[in-house]
Amino acid sequence: MFPSWPTRFQTTPRVGSSKSGGESTDSGSAVNTLSSKADQAQLEPESPISKKASSSDHQAFDQKHLKLQQQQIHQEMATGPSHNQSSVKAPQEKRKGAGSTSEKQLDAKTLRRLAQNREAARKSRLRKKAYVQQLESSRIKLTQLEQDLQRARAQGLFLGGCVGAGSNLSPGAAIFDMEYARWLEDDHRLMSELRTGLHAHLSDGDLRLIIDGYVSHYDEIFQLKVVAAKSDVFHLYTGMWITPAERCFMWIGGFRPSELIKMLIGQLDPLTEQQVIGIYNLQHTSTQAEEALSQGLEQLQQALVDTIAGVPIVDGMQQMAVALSKLANLEGFVRQADNLRQQTLHQLRRILTVRQAARCFLVIGEYYGRLRALSSLWASRPRESMMSEDNSCQTTTELQIVQQHSQNHFSSY
Repeated sequence: MFPSWPTRFQTTPRVGSSKSGGESTDSGSAVNTLSSKADQAQLEPESPISKKASSSDHQAFDQKHLKLQQQQIHQEMATGPSHNQSSVKAPQEKRKGAGSTSEKQLDAKTLRRLAQNREAARKSRLRKKAYVQQLESSRIKLTQLEQDLQRARAQGLFLGGCVGAGSNLSPGAAIFDMEYARWLEDDHRLMSELRTGLHAHLSDGDLRLIIDGYVSHYDEIFQLKVVAAKSDVFHLYTGMWITPAERCFMWIGGFRPSELIKMLIGQLDPLTEQQVIGIYNLQHTSTQAEEALSQGLEQLQQALVDTIAGVPIVDGMQQMAVALSKLANLEGFVRQADNLRQQTLHQLRRILTVRQAARCFLVIGEYYGRLRALSSLWASRPRESMMSEDNSCQTTTELQIVQQHSQNHFSSY
């Protein structure tokens, strides 16, 4: 029921490493010896002297036990594992610190590169946004232009001057007019390249590249006319997209290939005998195709007249339906005429040499450029109401202006 050892002599648990194991064992043996002696002393009757001796022994034992514990604590603090671990970790932390510095440097470079990439992406987004805004503004301008053209057509103020009041310009026709204006700008630029190439005596390879670009340039206008014919064939057929002087020589929405070849024959000398034969054969073939298309167009016009005028007026709605079905063939005639013009230009390119082809396309561009200049001069000519015998000085000045205007137009081509 009672413990064999007094409570004040209970030992505290040992804290230490394996190095102090021997010492703790000795102290434990000493404690066991003393405890056995104390047990024996408890069994025997105690005297006052023995009580005094036992109390002194207990005090001595307590002091010795405290000294042993203090020694163990000092040894652990001096040579314990924590000291060794700290000494081992020190160089590792240094190496780790050096590595972290290099990692920080690498991270800085990476961050700089990422910042540059973000800046490039931001600029790309801004450029894309500006491009989209430009397209949107172009679309708005095109819509406004279509509305202005429709109002001008309704008022009879269109440039053609032959449009009756109440007629409207379709959106497809307005788009074609804008594309044709852009095509004319490219045509003027390509003509300058051809003229510069001929004067600079470029090699045949370089000059061939310019000619191929010019042929592709004409292929583009024929493709644009195909799209415009589907939208508004009358706009092409009546020639409202070209100047009045060009309309004088118009044939089914464009130029006559045979007339163009006739104009070019005198401009392409010297020609070999084989080239002359090829050009005359091309002219003959073009003339036959033109006659066939002209006869077909005359038959279409006669069929329209018979459809509209040959039926009693009671069946007016049926007349219009039949007339519309026949009138749809007009688009086919315009397309066939454009195909003939396109094939004629490609055949001329194959018959002629590189430099002859360059002169050929330069002559064609200058010819139609002069027709456009002639239309501009006609539109800006002095009116009869402005002329009078009493104001001859003013008339002379106006004529000088016209002459100067004419020189400027012809010098540009």
